[in-house]
Amino acid sequence: MRWLRRLLGGGRVQLDPARQQALLRDVQQRYGAHARIGFPEQVEAITALLDSDDGLVVAARIVSQVADEAYADLQAQAQEFHRRTGRRLLVHRRNYRPLWREAGGALRWPLFALPCGFHPYAQVAAAVTVVGDRARRLDRVTDPNPLLTRVFEVLDLTTAGWEYGRVRVDTDAAALADRLILSAGQVLAAMDDPPRLPPPVRELMRRNNTLDVHDPTGPRAVGGINPGATMRERLLV
Repeated sequence: MRWLRRLLGGGRVQLDPARQQALLRDVQQRYGAHARIGFPEQVEAITALLDSDDGLVVAARIVSQVADEAYADLQAQAQEFHRRTGRRLLVHRRNYRPLWREAGGALRWPLFALPCGFHPYAQVAAAVTVVGDRARRLDRVTDPNPLLTRVFEVLDLTTAGWEYGRVRVDTDAAALADRLILSAGQVLAAMDDPPRLPPPVRELMRRNNTLDVHDPTGPRAVGGINPGATMRERLLV
């Protein structure tokens, strides 16, 4: 594995765990739904803050933590659903779409209320931007394969939330999806042996559906997004 050879050999970089913890705490406390600036401005500020190898480690940590906590949340929801209805729901991290197709109306989209407090349109959008922008540095600080898996998980949750989870597609939601797809493509392009695309991505790439994108503050549609077409353009490298 190239990333491990670089960590053990001449590609080693100087990382500062204390600096990483300070950055993580800053990003966690200063930004999110409570911040006084809009999500696009928050993403820009966080991206600049994490523009370093230590920042890349923090960004990777944010993406992984969000994916892990979302999975734990959905498992808990599935257990509660079974307790109430007697029906079992299967929660598979590689493909959340069957879960949402079966029980989307009974599930809560997890990304708005995770224990970590990271907001999908602020810290998460910024973290995936950093991961994509610095994709060629990833194998110097971490294994890119599990991180790419987590990026795809968050993308799966985002698009499934639109389709089955009553999550409104506004400009902030569309920006998150766009950043996730772009970042995944950048990481794939930087890998020597990229993995096969996961099932939900391949399913969406077979479609050509355009969704209305709304103004965050009102009902007006201000544009559109075609996830399948965007994935085909950016992920089929």
